[in-house]
Amino acid sequence: MTPLQAQSFGGGPFDFRGLPKAVKTLLLANGAGFILFQIVGGQFVEIFGLIPRQVTGSLWLWQPITYLFIHGGLLHLLINLWILWMFGVPVEAQWGSREFYKFYFLCGLGAAATQILVAPHSDIPVIGASGAIYGLLVAFAMLYPEAVIYVYFFFPLKAAHAAILFGLLEFYFSMNSPGGRIAHFAHLGGMATGYVYLRWWWIAKIKIRALWQTVEESTPLGGIFSSSRPRRAPPRRPQAPRPPQEPEMEDVDKILDKILASGLDSLTDKEREIMERYSRRAKSS
Repeated sequence: MTPLQAQSFGGGPFDFRGLPKAVKTLLLANGAGFILFQIVGGQFVEIFGLIPRQVTGSLWLWQPITYLFIHGGLLHLLINLWILWMFGVPVEAQWGSREFYKFYFLCGLGAAATQILVAPHSDIPVIGASGAIYGLLVAFAMLYPEAVIYVYFFFPLKAAHAAILFGLLEFYFSMNSPGGRIAHFAHLGGMATGYVYLRWWWIAKIKIRALWQTVEESTPLGGIFSSSRPRRAPPRRPQAPRPPQEPEMEDVDKILDKILASGLDSLTDKEREIMERYSRRAKSS
């Protein structure tokens, strides 16, 4: 199964205890950030909200992360949490918690970077998880393009069409009301980051999987993928045979990320063994 292949999912009543790990943690973190903001007041936003001038001038580098957990009002918070729950549960079920966390914060950082590039000397704080949420909308639309969602609770649209519609709306508003209270450029940045990541990085990982399997079928892996360093001889003492464990997809994705970043020679013997087991399992399925 490739990362962009959708799995079936169904709706049901809200069950907090049954939520996947990442969605549950993010819901709690956003709720805690909102409560802290209500207790501390405006100074909390000045320190932990995203203020481009403080990031570029004073290097307050924590702000592009912490701003995601601050919301200006209860309605703002509830809408973002509702969308996080609605789209996050099926997406995390497809990817796993580790990949979900990475994608969520990557989209949040992309939204922050876009806002800083557009207005690097602005003193207006940007708060809220909307940039990451818009990226999550893109992920859901790419995984489940035919799923029907009700825009504003009344208008049924396919997920792919809804993502395009919201992207066009955010572009229109960013061009016609750039100085408004809503950071439309940040929303666009979150969407664009999510789309580029899924279309480039993950497609590259899919191609590496296919290459690994093809080369293993035609050539012994040791001659092509082995590093130049000598390997230690295995111990000769007898050991009880243990059945090989099936590689987890999260482990495979982590190794593929490492190959993309550092090349095949960076793999350890254990990582090579995991990839060989993955390749054998893929060929037998």
